[in-house]
Amino acid sequence: MKIAILGAGVSGLALARTLGERGFPLADLTLFEADGVVGGLCRSKSVEGFTYDVSGGHILFSKDRAVMQWMKDCAGGDEAFVQRERHTKIRFGNRFVHYPFENGLGDLPEQPKFECLQGYVQAWHLRDKHATPAPRDFKGWIRWRFGDGIARHFMDPYNEKVWKRPLEEISSAWVAGRVPDAPIDDVLKAAIGVRTEGYTHQSIFFYPRRGGFQAITDGIASTLHARIRLSTPVTDLVRARDGGWRVNGEPFDRVVSTLPLNAMPEVVREMPAGVAEAMRGLAYNSIATLLVALDRPAHPDLSWIYLPHHDQGPVNRVTYMSNYSPELAPAGKTSFLCEVTFPGGAPAPGPELEREALAGIEGAGLLRREEILFVDRSVCRYAYIVYDHQLFARRSAALEWCETNGIVPLGRFGRYDYFNSDQCVIAARAVAEELLAGAQVG
Repeated sequence: MKIAILGAGVSGLALARTLGERGFPLADLTLFEADGVVGGLCRSKSVEGFTYDVSGGHILFSKDRAVMQWMKDCAGGDEAFVQRERHTKIRFGNRFVHYPFENGLGDLPEQPKFECLQGYVQAWHLRDKHATPAPRDFKGWIRWRFGDGIARHFMDPYNEKVWKRPLEEISSAWVAGRVPDAPIDDVLKAAIGVRTEGYTHQSIFFYPRRGGFQAITDGIASTLHARIRLSTPVTDLVRARDGGWRVNGEPFDRVVSTLPLNAMPEVVREMPAGVAEAMRGLAYNSIATLLVALDRPAHPDLSWIYLPHHDQGPVNRVTYMSNYSPELAPAGKTSFLCEVTFPGGAPAPGPELEREALAGIEGAGLLRREEILFVDRSVCRYAYIVYDHQLFARRSAALEWCETNGIVPLGRFGRYDYFNSDQCVIAARAVAEELLAGAQVG
């Protein structure tokens, strides 16, 4: 059975590597990758001794310990990784506020603290005593969950920065299971200065010692080089008479696609118009990342911080990149990784982006202009899935067509599911088992 895997990001690579480890002949696998390197959204870039992740700051953490260990082993084992404690903050004016925001109310000025606490208690009371249902739109959900104060001072401005559209247009379904509910006692304690913690499941994370996060995908790819065709975009996907597919004219029995569903109508010429419209209509955001190389010997002990307010410039998150590993910057130097999202399909921000971003983070008190050595920019077209109200219907139509026609969709944009890298690996390993079972039956 000949298998074509479209895309050599973490999902495609993990699938191919797992198939090989399970005994599938590598000679019967072909990976098509449009870029000149593997890695997809996990790619990293090095410039003058500074390394950063081009689609935003990544960390290695997984509730599935076996999968996390497999990812580490592929990239050189435990010794090839640095273990870090997560220290994250929110920049609120000239203050650092503990993250998550509801666990850091004690760090706020008095009036915003009162407004946030009052709103949180009112929202909790309505949910607990009156069983008010969760609103379907994200803007309403924020108030239902956190109250007016936290909405106004943090959640609204931050999410407007990230999603670049009115929050009423976003479904609340995407936050299910992703935003843990802080106990009311923790929020009350935090407001009077008793430190409480949220999101403790990521309190410890790992990061490659060298090479950026791409060291993981490079490691996974290390046994697959002969089977990966770099700089080979898929331009033509045609159903064969025998039930298989022809990829760029070459016959295969099975096709696994990690291509963004949005791009599928461009390579499958005979797709039904309704399905093509559903795929093209799936909403997403792109990202521009800025490496800011600094002539600074050391950073504060921070992992990343959030910049929620519009007067802090266009950057929504700053990763203290060189804190992840001492190998990510030259000795005596440090670096920031700044993230700026923009709507999918829109042109990337122009040269004013760097000027506005640096002015914003300087105004937020994160750096002095004279510390900057240089700035490097990367752009990733497909970065974040946008859970608008049409996503589920459009995705259902897209996936049903793929599965009916024998294409296996896989990966964050291949399935339009908000997967982190470990979840991509988990899904890829499950698909590998299904393909192996089919090969045995065949």
